[in-house]
Amino acid sequence: MKHRLHLVTIIAVALAVCAVLRPALAADSPNGTTQTAPPKWKKVLPQTQPGITGSLYTIATYDKHDVTLVVYVPDKPGTYPAILDIHGGGWSQRQVEADKPMMERLSTHGFVTALVAYRLSGEAKYPAALYDCKSAVRYLRANAVNFKIDPDRIGVMGGSAGGHLSGLLAMTGGLPDFEGDGPDKQYSSSVKACIVMAGTQDLVAASEKKTSAGAIAFFGGTCAEIPEVYRAASPITHVRAGVPPTIFIEGEKDSLKIGRAEMQEKLKALGIETQLYTLKYAPHPFWMSQPWLDETVAIAVDFFKKQLGEPKI
Repeated sequence: MKHRLHLVTIIAVALAVCAVLRPALAADSPNGTTQTAPPKWKKVLPQTQPGITGSLYTIATYDKHDVTLVVYVPDKPGTYPAILDIHGGGWSQRQVEADKPMMERLSTHGFVTALVAYRLSGEAKYPAALYDCKSAVRYLRANAVNFKIDPDRIGVMGGSAGGHLSGLLAMTGGLPDFEGDGPDKQYSSSVKACIVMAGTQDLVAASEKKTSAGAIAFFGGTCAEIPEVYRAASPITHVRAGVPPTIFIEGEKDSLKIGRAEMQEKLKALGIETQLYTLKYAPHPFWMSQPWLDETVAIAVDFFKKQLGEPKI
């Protein structure tokens, strides 16, 4: 009888343990490996890092908006490579503050970093935004000594609408028709390296079925009405020999970025370095929150260190 009671007790305990473990076991994949639960995202607020000084500068003044540049400069003497960030927001929202944590962190890895507040669709139609971003690169070169920048080592990155603009800026370097009427025209707006985060690269293909309201507001019409504008504004259109190494970072939970894969094929065919990084569980826009902010910064540091080099201290 005692043995029987002992066996019953063991069975009862085993059933209880199974009941507790059942949810975890249900998360197992068919091949027996346990799936990691999606991380909880955490928004990150701007906070200038120790040893870094951030300042705001006005590049150009227009009727509806002053184009400004936030620049983070390491306090330690030296000459540094620089990275310009172009924020997203559907070309209609100013999201400089949301991108600051990324650029603040990058500045601690031996870079001067900057964020441009360009004209939005409600302030001026395309190509004003591109012209402002080009002006920002030229401004960094014009003030290279004050910012401790090596003017020959400047890269660009951006996400979403900023990913479109960063790709377009990089691909149109050296093309006079894309420079615009901004200041410091005696300086080049070309860059040595580019990161596109979650940005469409072929606006014509993306607008085949329906042009988004955001694109209409930005470009001033539908793709059917002004196809030549959409084509000229597509980074993929301008891929050619001599454009800079360009990598892409995307979120696993984001939508397909039209033109990215085709653009990479064109870059590869020309022998230009390119790579795709897909962040697991990452939404749009992943670079604004943890844990993907740190992952994005790590990728950017490795890429820009390779392409732009270390500071000269």
